Amino acid sequence: MNEHTISATSAPAGWRKSSYSDNQGGSCLEVLDGHPSGVPVRDSKSPQGPALLIPTAGWSSFVAAVKAGHFSA
Repeated sequence: MNEHTISATSAPAGWRKSSYSDNQGGSCLEVLDGHPSGVPVRDSKSPQGPALLIPTAGWSSFVAAVKAGHFSA
């Protein structure tokens, strides 16, 4: 793994499913709050797999852009 991913993502407690994920088994994104190095993001259908580690400032910018409607569905 490099500095942009973390392994053993099933171990930390506290993963939560994104409110933008659907309930049909499609786009299922989970995030882990409180990680010291950023915001880990993983596919909920593959909880044993790696997670992308996004720097906190980058995650905040991304969330703000989504809330502002800068991305089309």
